[in-house]
Amino acid sequence: MYLARTRFRLRRKYFSLAAGILLLLPFVLFALLPDVFSTHDPIKSSIRELYTPPSPEHWFGTDELGRDVFSRVVHGAQISLFSAGVIIAVASLIGIILGTVAGYWGGWIDRIIMILVDLVLAFPVLILALAVGAALGPGLRSAMIAATAVWWPVYARLLRGMTLQLKEMEYVTAAQAMGASPIWIIIRHIIPNTLNSIIVRISLDLGFAVLLLASLSFVGMGASAPTPEWGAMVAWGRLYFLTEWWIGGFPAIAITLVVIAITIIGDSLNDLLSYK
Repeated sequence: MYLARTRFRLRRKYFSLAAGILLLLPFVLFALLPDVFSTHDPIKSSIRELYTPPSPEHWFGTDELGRDVFSRVVHGAQISLFSAGVIIAVASLIGIILGTVAGYWGGWIDRIIMILVDLVLAFPVLILALAVGAALGPGLRSAMIAATAVWWPVYARLLRGMTLQLKEMEYVTAAQAMGASPIWIIIRHIIPNTLNSIIVRISLDLGFAVLLLASLSFVGMGASAPTPEWGAMVAWGRLYFLTEWWIGGFPAIAITLVVIAITIIGDSLNDLLSYK
C-alpha cells in the first residue's frame, strides 16, 4: 500500500514537472529564436497604428508608439530569461565559493563572510537592489549587478550550513587522514553532495530573479527604451491600462506564466530529488 502511494506521488510529480516544462517551453523558444517567432520589428514604430487593439495583423495589438506588442513580448523573453539566468548563475557561483570556504575553514574567515552575509540579508531585497541600482545608474547591466549583489548571500548561507555538516562525515575525515588537500576534499566530496540542494534552489530562484528584474525595470532602474523588456513594458502600459489594456497586460501575463512555470518545475524537482 505504501509503495503504491509512493508510486502515485512520483507519477504526479513527474506530471507536474512535465506541465511546468511545457508551460515554460514557448518562452524558452522565444528567448532562443526571437527573430523566428516575432511577426514585426520590436522597436519599429508606426504613427498610423497607434493603440491598435489585438487583431490578425497584430496579435497582441500595438503600443503608444505603434510597435507590435507580440514581437516585443517575444524579444522580451530573451532579455528577461537570459538576464535572470546570468544573475542566478553568477550569484550562485559567488555564494557557493564563499559559503564553502566559510563552512570548511571556519575561524575568522567564517566570521567575516557571515557578517557580510548578515549585513546584506538585513535589508529587504528590493530596497537594497534599488539602492545598488541607483548608485550604478539606470540600465539593464546595472539592474543585473544589483540583483546579483543581493542574491549571493542566500547561496552562501545554504552552502555554509551544508559544508559544516558534510565536513564531519566519515569519508571526509578519512580523506583528511590520508592527506588530501582541502581543495580536493571540497571538489571531490563536499560540492557533489550539495548539488541536489543547489539545483532545487536555482530552479526556484530563477522565477524570483525574473520578478526582481521586472520590478527594477518597472521603477526605471532596469532596461531603458526602446529595449523590449517585460518590466519596462508593464511600466509604460500601466498608464493606458483602463483604455488600452493590452499594452501592459500581455507582458504582465508573460511574467506571470514564466514565474508559475519555473515555480512548478522547482517544486517538482525538490520533491523528486528528496525521494531519491
